[in-house]
Amino acid sequence: MPNQLLIPVSEIREMGRAALHLVAEYYDTLAGRAVLRPITSAELRSRLDEPAPSTGLPFAGLLDTVRDVVQEFSRHNGHPRFFGYVASPGMPAAAMGSMIAAAFNINVTSWRSGPAATEMELLCIRWLKEMLGYPADAAGLLVSGGSMANFAGIAAARSAKAPGNVVRDGIVGAPLRLYASEEAHFSIRKAAAMLGIGTANLRSVKTGPDLRMDLAHLDRLVREDRDAGHLPFCVVASAGTAGTGAVDPIGAIADLARTHNLWLHVDAAYGGFSALAPSARAFFARIAEADSVALDPHKWLYLPVGCGCVLYRHPAAARAAFSENAEYIRVVGLEHDEAFAFWDYGPELSRPFRALDLWLLLKSVGTRAIGEAIEDNIACAKYFAGLVSATDDFEMLAPVDLSIFCFRYRPRGFAGDLDALNERVLLEVQRGGSSYLSNTSVRGAFALRGCVLNYRTTRRDMEILLEDVRNAVRSVHQSEPRT
Repeated sequence: MPNQLLIPVSEIREMGRAALHLVAEYYDTLAGRAVLRPITSAELRSRLDEPAPSTGLPFAGLLDTVRDVVQEFSRHNGHPRFFGYVASPGMPAAAMGSMIAAAFNINVTSWRSGPAATEMELLCIRWLKEMLGYPADAAGLLVSGGSMANFAGIAAARSAKAPGNVVRDGIVGAPLRLYASEEAHFSIRKAAAMLGIGTANLRSVKTGPDLRMDLAHLDRLVREDRDAGHLPFCVVASAGTAGTGAVDPIGAIADLARTHNLWLHVDAAYGGFSALAPSARAFFARIAEADSVALDPHKWLYLPVGCGCVLYRHPAAARAAFSENAEYIRVVGLEHDEAFAFWDYGPELSRPFRALDLWLLLKSVGTRAIGEAIEDNIACAKYFAGLVSATDDFEMLAPVDLSIFCFRYRPRGFAGDLDALNERVLLEVQRGGSSYLSNTSVRGAFALRGCVLNYRTTRRDMEILLEDVRNAVRSVHQSEPRT
């Protein structure tokens, strides 16, 4: 009986041509699509649900389902007017890289597992450090995303600052205290829970009118906690919050961290690579003083989802948190660089070849073009803020530090529930399909929230977005019961 898993080379080429045609056609038609076509879970199940197949079908026919179901009923993050969340549009070069990486299937655990892949990842880490001005002797590795990068950075902080050997003995003595602003990403809270610090020991620092961390409040919390017998150990600065894009004052926080012997972790998952844009560079002037930094190449380097990064200013601190030994991973017969293992710097053992997408992107377009695209994204967000400010029935709810903008509909003389009204407007925008916004809360007010993170987006798209929101407003008012 022939082995059905051994695909002839001629057939692999046909599969590749068919898949590449689908990808190219998708990119070609993306801007003209609805960002999202409404559908229910039950309707999708009816198109996909069937018993597990016992025999295979031709590959080309399977792509029909990919085209007719997956492509048609997905939210298109690469659409020029997808402004929801902080989502990368992806890049063609990276799409090709993902295919090649999957074919090679290198498990990048250590140098011996993937010599070339390991060297390529270490090279990419060096490039990322250069982009931020981070110390050349710092360590780092690629991880699944910003949440894992934050987890790793705080784990290193815990090992460096907790008394005794926390990896061996657990947390003993005074409860550890972790500090982050009230605008910080929820992954900080999850890290506190998973690392045994406890969410009750995550102290929420107030923000000022600009939604950046209030340093006086941070200083007061640290002093109060130390006087109460707790052990302050780490402060997290946000370099672009997920809600409003606010950038905490990294340099001033570094000074305070040094005064109180705190580890400084910077969550730059969203905003870090805006250091390539001249208008944002000043925010990152002192990021080299951070003990660890979380980054997401799959955000403002436009890569597909699955590529985050953590940097450590002191490699020994990361090794203290993560280094592990077992006979089945013992490196035999290798020394120096060839004995390098990524598992000594992060929580994963099995790791995909994430660096190939990143290397292809940076080599094919260069950092200058990426910086220009980021600058244009920031300009688009500020342009939209200007459009909103010029109206008499919309208002901005937060400053635009980077490329996130928060606003709401506020008609003159309206005495009802503004939050409920704007929730209805948001749903109408999303159902309309021309543009896509998400939501957040700004000082307790429901906000329509957008993030420009796409090299395809233009100022004209920002104008269309405001038109789409106005159309949604009209639909909401037309659906209101007449009195």
